[in-house]
Amino acid sequence: MVAFDVPAAECKRRNAAGEKRVPARVIDQQVRTFANLRDGLATEGFAEVLAPGSLRVVAKQFLPPPPNALPADRPLRHSGLTFGLHIPVFSFPGAPNATAAHLQAIARAAEDAGFTALYVMDHFRQIPQVGRAWDDMLECFTTLTWLAATTERVRLGSLVAAVNHRTIPMLGKTLATLDVLSGGRAICGLGLGWFAAEQRALGLDLPPVAERYAHLEDALRFLPLFWGPGAPAFDGHHLHAPEALCYPRPLQARIPIMVGGNGERRTLPLIARLGDACNLFGQPDDVTRKVGALRAACEAVRRDPDAIAVTHLSTVRIVGPNAAARPGRTRGRGIEVNAGTIEDHRNRFEALRTAGVDHAIVSLADLTATDGGTSAIERFRPLVRTFGEAHT
Repeated sequence: MVAFDVPAAECKRRNAAGEKRVPARVIDQQVRTFANLRDGLATEGFAEVLAPGSLRVVAKQFLPPPPNALPADRPLRHSGLTFGLHIPVFSFPGAPNATAAHLQAIARAAEDAGFTALYVMDHFRQIPQVGRAWDDMLECFTTLTWLAATTERVRLGSLVAAVNHRTIPMLGKTLATLDVLSGGRAICGLGLGWFAAEQRALGLDLPPVAERYAHLEDALRFLPLFWGPGAPAFDGHHLHAPEALCYPRPLQARIPIMVGGNGERRTLPLIARLGDACNLFGQPDDVTRKVGALRAACEAVRRDPDAIAVTHLSTVRIVGPNAAARPGRTRGRGIEVNAGTIEDHRNRFEALRTAGVDHAIVSLADLTATDGGTSAIERFRPLVRTFGEAHT
């Protein structure tokens, strides 16, 4: 049942402008009758009575997940959703002299807000999706080690380390050192690498995709062996190590290896065989499809899909409730920015959780900006708290 509560003055104005006019006394009688009916709607046994209000149009990704969003044969394997903070920009005010102080403030604020991990990219220069080539870009693992010294609880990960940026044993030794110095908080994010201009500028080769996949598989097989006890030999596609010896070994029994990429033909099947976590992107519908493909790949190799954590990366901006005219999705710095209210994002992250995401990694588009004295991390804090309290 829908009752349109139009103001009496508006009814009379429209009636006067029409070709066939209703007598004024009839309009007055209808208005009085509707007032009595409207006030009694709440007692008629309806499940809900909605009062008229302003309309706000939101993008699809901000709609709550439908009740049947998850297939009946695929129950949620988890109930929680944790958040990680991605830091892709280092052009802080007063940089580079003030860079360390800004990073320290961000890291401590994120830890205090309940973020469970911090991530930085593995690039030699800023990527075009984010900024200019000459914008400040810190080296990945030096930065993570410094962040380890200024935090206590958050995990620390590369998002993601290009498998061709350094030798695999060097990468393994770097991560083992980070794990020891951070008290067992390292995350190994791995990817194929893609930024050809970055490679060419420094005289480095970017091997063909097939060769990079072979190196990635070598890394996924070698690193757990390297971090384990003893000094076993390793023979891979390209890497051949007579003694895979690493001391001190990481404090974690196994540093989790997260592989970036959505590819259903190569990447997800490789993760199904050898990875500990995947890193996906896209909206909830895309993630649902990718998680389904990952589960199918796991079943094909007889691996429990629940053994693989699903992480998701996106860029977000929290806007105020009066931003009704702003679209839910905007383009900023060449990347997709999901701009919405706290409630919009609550719906979106609930949809991602329902799609199978365990860990949502967010890049805050306005990380270094303030809005009425409130930082982007503080504006995001209610979401961290909501999912931490609702799903524990």
